[in-house]
Amino acid sequence: MSVHIEIQRSAQSRLSEVDFNDVGFGKYFSDHMFVADYVDDRWQDLRVVPYENLSLSPACAALHYGQALFEGMKAYKSAEGEVLVFRPDENQRRLNVSADRMCMPELPAEYFHAGLEALLKLDHAWIPTAPHCSLYLRPYMFASDAVLGVRPAKEYKFIIFTAPSALYYNKPVRVRVEEKYVRAAEGGTGFAKCAGNYGASLYPTREAMKAGYDQILWTDGHLHQYIEESGTMNVLFVLKDKKILTSPVSGTILDGVTRKSILQIGREWGYQVIEERLSVETIIQAAHDGHLLEAFGAGTAATVSSISAIGYKGTDFELPAVDKNSFSRLILKELEDLKRGVIADNRHWIKRIKTA
Repeated sequence: MSVHIEIQRSAQSRLSEVDFNDVGFGKYFSDHMFVADYVDDRWQDLRVVPYENLSLSPACAALHYGQALFEGMKAYKSAEGEVLVFRPDENQRRLNVSADRMCMPELPAEYFHAGLEALLKLDHAWIPTAPHCSLYLRPYMFASDAVLGVRPAKEYKFIIFTAPSALYYNKPVRVRVEEKYVRAAEGGTGFAKCAGNYGASLYPTREAMKAGYDQILWTDGHLHQYIEESGTMNVLFVLKDKKILTSPVSGTILDGVTRKSILQIGREWGYQVIEERLSVETIIQAAHDGHLLEAFGAGTAATVSSISAIGYKGTDFELPAVDKNSFSRLILKELEDLKRGVIADNRHWIKRIKTA
């Protein structure tokens, strides 16, 4: 299916304003964005336009009733200058899972991919080439109706914009097991990547940071006995005897693309992957007995982020330092080499976009 997209180029590029030696994360935004509007029961007016502020009514439904969701992806550049995007089909699929839960219209896959490709063809020069840097891609959707009333909106806006970015975490993180606040409960929106999930996490995360931690290790909303995920990433544990433990995807845990990829590669490398309800006590005991080799978070922004300590009931359990032979370092290298075209894409995870 051919998708028509109107292109309006920016009159003046802002690329020269970027310090590619210090891009940070979400500090700079590229020249263009892809936009589509859902009006009269269909997606229409697909266009790439200069990145600019939006004009919204004070009655914009998303601001009052929270119909908003997003995704996160990354684009890289190979040594030959080809644009490479990691598993965008998975993000497109998950976006529509979230949309269904939030009573929002699904976005056709062909619109998602055509918009992404058109945008990256224009802004491929914004892709950093330094190690551990990439062009972060932010697709999102929100209700744009100017109306009050608690009901699903009738009009929506879908946008993709991009930002050259470095590592989200530039050092191993310290996490605290959350025993009071709840991120998600069965029957809720925990599996959806909706904006409200993140808004609700800010206060308990701030409290953990005041106590000297970088993130929360969320537990189940009923007993606070079972590990779910961390604030910005899924979490995995590597034990002796080549075992990887992680909580199963559920109604309260995000189906992470990076998590899914790591587990597949882990199995290929001969690790026993155990996806089952994971008690905090099991992990703490493994750390105490020396069976826990490492713990790390996995997510698009975080990629693979080592956990250096787990705080639980007033005690910090320090984890062994990782080295170049640790699973998390090896898996990070595998993913980075794959995303940059250094190794063959035998799993067919990379979308290649020609810019000329």
